[in-house]
Amino acid sequence: MSVKAFKLVSAVEREMLMGDKNYINIECIECCGKNLYIGTNDCFIYHFLLDEKVSTAGKITFAATKQLHKYLGLKKPVSELKAASALTRLLVLCDNTITLVNMINLEPVPSGARIKGAVTFTLNENPVSGDPFCVEVCIISVKRRTIQMFMVFEDRIQIVKEVFTPEQPCAVAVDGYYLCLALTTQYIILNYNTGVSQDLFPYCSDEKRPIVKRIGRQEFLLAGPGGLGMFATVDGISQRAPVHWSENVIGAALCFPYVVALDEEFITVHSMLDQQQKQTLPFKEGHILQDFEGKVIVATNKGVYILVPLPLEKQIQDLLASHRVEEALVLAKGARRNIPKEKFQVMYKRILQQAGFIQFAQLQFLEAKELFR
Repeated sequence: MSVKAFKLVSAVEREMLMGDKNYINIECIECCGKNLYIGTNDCFIYHFLLDEKVSTAGKITFAATKQLHKYLGLKKPVSELKAASALTRLLVLCDNTITLVNMINLEPVPSGARIKGAVTFTLNENPVSGDPFCVEVCIISVKRRTIQMFMVFEDRIQIVKEVFTPEQPCAVAVDGYYLCLALTTQYIILNYNTGVSQDLFPYCSDEKRPIVKRIGRQEFLLAGPGGLGMFATVDGISQRAPVHWSENVIGAALCFPYVVALDEEFITVHSMLDQQQKQTLPFKEGHILQDFEGKVIVATNKGVYILVPLPLEKQIQDLLASHRVEEALVLAKGARRNIPKEKFQVMYKRILQQAGFIQFAQLQFLEAKELFR
């Protein structure tokens, strides 16, 4: 049964990006606060400011204002963008090279610092260095079966570690010293400090695109066999039941308490609390789904959209209105971490009371009694 958990809202229309130039495609996106960056197939970076507007009726819209765009001077697509806001730097991957550019004017740093030989890269969101003016970057190297760790400062880059993997890595996520890797035939957890690795489960990267996503401290979300979204900790165990995706998931994101997945035709929303599918949104030609500081963004080749979550209280009330008491209570308990304690206690008491009256009206007196209690 469905829950209206998200609304899909357009953020950047195709005309704003490409006008009548049909050959331009969106390759990657990055969002940091109100700053939205888009990398395209013709080697441009576009910078927009996103303004969220709420109407008196509570309807949310986004107005994107173009700041500037910058040509990187190559005939290659911009394949990845990552913001390091503490350094006011944008890390740009193009033609196997990561360049540092200024987040405001998109100019390369004067020192010319760059990382060469990168297939793909990610940032360590749980850094080990403790230096606030440095970001830790992990790359899959063009050298076979090699991962490299770097420390990136405002205008210089320092290599920290080079790690060899048993098979060719094709996707990576980092938490502290732990790398969660999709290799050619399996997922593994590797501690790059000690070199100790642990197999998770088999997976064939030739048949499907692997997904490796850090979702919290020492926990990852992976696209497993049989269309399962699997959770794994750095100890190689799963503390949550898997969610059932379609076989051809392209991307996944987390917006607690939901896991959002994108395939060729739909965006699906599963609850992490009871693993049930809660919502399906038709979305064709999507190829990017990412979450940025709680904001979930999807993109086609031509446009960018934001999945706006409906307030959890509204979702709970909708469930109670359809007499789905168990689901409402599960969601209410899960909402505890998103709502201040005093407010939560008042809200939870009211929900228990409403749920009690619903059970009472259905002549489920024992259940009602427990809820009233």
